[in-house]
Amino acid sequence: MPDGSPGIGPATSDALLTLPNLITFGRLCAVPLAVWLVIDHRPGSAFVLFLAAGVSDAVDGWLARRMGGSNALGALLDPVADKALLVTMYVTLAAVGEVPVWLAILVVFRDLVIVGGVIVLGLLGRAVAIRPLFVSKANTMLQIGLVALTLFVAWFGARGPVVTDGLALLTWAVGASTLASGGAYVWRAVRRP
Repeated sequence: MPDGSPGIGPATSDALLTLPNLITFGRLCAVPLAVWLVIDHRPGSAFVLFLAAGVSDAVDGWLARRMGGSNALGALLDPVADKALLVTMYVTLAAVGEVPVWLAILVVFRDLVIVGGVIVLGLLGRAVAIRPLFVSKANTMLQIGLVALTLFVAWFGARGPVVTDGLALLTWAVGASTLASGGAYVWRAVRRP
């Protein structure tokens, strides 16, 4: 702001309180609420919150680009908020029996391997630049789709053979793409000099 007072303004490399960052932080703060809604058997509310989080992700990205690009905090906070919501949804849905436990373990393990690998490589002095791979983007879309569909089905209680078979197929697709995505990142890290 012209008078030097703090406020919500264009994204700059040192501004923390930007509108996109506040939206992202709000999405991160929604994670405990989403967990509680699932545990409290309110899948309809959890579904609406999950959709709102997805919309907020698109909005904060659009605003960041419109306001001159993302800043360092936003670049760090956005993927943390996304992963926190997605991983906790898998763990919570597994805890209430809506997704297989093995799938939740696989989703969490993949992310731990990637984050752990980045930390280890950083400690070894190797520069790490993670750029999403196509298989990783496809995996994320499948993971989001499974969470949304699982919450939607739980909300309406529709468990016919078509729905059950569709959920099973999507579950296996998420499992396969999670393995492929994690393996691709590991392979890429190992191949680099």
